[in-house]
Amino acid sequence: MTAHLADPPASGTQPTLAAGRRVGGLDVARGLAVLGMFAAHLGDTGELGWSPSTWTALVDGRPSILFATLAGVSIALLSGGRTPASGRELARARTRILVRAAWVFAIGGVLELLDTDIAVILGVYAALFVLALPFLTWSPARLLLAAGVVALAGPPLVVAAAQVITRHGDGGVALASLLVTGSYPAGVWLAFVLVGLAVGRLDLRAARVRAALTASGAAAAVVGYGGGWLSARLLAPGQELEGIEAGFDLSGTWDAAWFAGAEPHSGTTFEAVGSTGVALVVIAACLVVADRLPRLTYPLASVGALALTVYSAQIVAIRVLAVGDEDWGTWAAFTLTALVLATVWRLQLGRGPLERLLTWSSRRAAGP
Repeated sequence: MTAHLADPPASGTQPTLAAGRRVGGLDVARGLAVLGMFAAHLGDTGELGWSPSTWTALVDGRPSILFATLAGVSIALLSGGRTPASGRELARARTRILVRAAWVFAIGGVLELLDTDIAVILGVYAALFVLALPFLTWSPARLLLAAGVVALAGPPLVVAAAQVITRHGDGGVALASLLVTGSYPAGVWLAFVLVGLAVGRLDLRAARVRAALTASGAAAAVVGYGGGWLSARLLAPGQELEGIEAGFDLSGTWDAAWFAGAEPHSGTTFEAVGSTGVALVVIAACLVVADRLPRLTYPLASVGALALTVYSAQIVAIRVLAVGDEDWGTWAAFTLTALVLATVWRLQLGRGPLERLLTWSSRRAAGP
């Protein structure tokens, strides 16, 4: 966030459950998220419709939400898995997460300085690591309840905060962008991490858990996207919805249309619920496929295991090569390169360079 499952994707600890065996399906899911973000950065996604020719639009917004949900899973596994850590071990886990957050924030800042057209997610990712710390001992039920509260209350609170920021000038712009006004407002995105944290407290090897993730994810997708479609027809017929961002620079009367629809990056409750559902289905499917086809999925899992390195290298390559967007050929070239290089690196050297840095420094800081 090798990024391994016992850590956020920026870490390098082995992605394991209590039994000590690697959960390759989570790396596969993370690999899909990384390559999906490649597609969002490089391809012409267009608008999603019923025609298969429009299905490339599925990569708009959803891979980054899958990425954030997997961060919650990783944080859960780092802090005890099915049995949350307590006492000294909890303190060590929190220290390791904080150190990783600091590194991810710094790496994200460097990537921002490259001045590409890409909305780099790492700064918000780091903020989400920190925001997740108070929830490490919560049960899955409480975590899901908290995620629901964030998904419902987050969008209007983010709009209200954005309007306050607008009225009071540019003070604290960087922090405001991370938490409120950026492409990935942490005030809404915390919901995805909390859902992932709840998932990470479950027995991910159990068939019944995977079935429950699939069923609940499918139900959430139907409710989220169905509710988004219905709300758009009722509250904003014929309008091109901008989501909550439409209300950031305004004050006075609010428009219900700001919170209607489930368009990618709209920040609405409907998008949050629908995209979380998609993420859960993808995670469950990847867990099953990786178990049955470990060799076939190894290259994709390798991308997921080196997620921070691969993601960062992609931003640098786009800047150095002056690559434009809306080019699926470039995406294919980037994807093939990432799959080959990540596989070779993982086979020969294990963890990626950035993952090694985060693992070593966080373990040193946490102590024995």
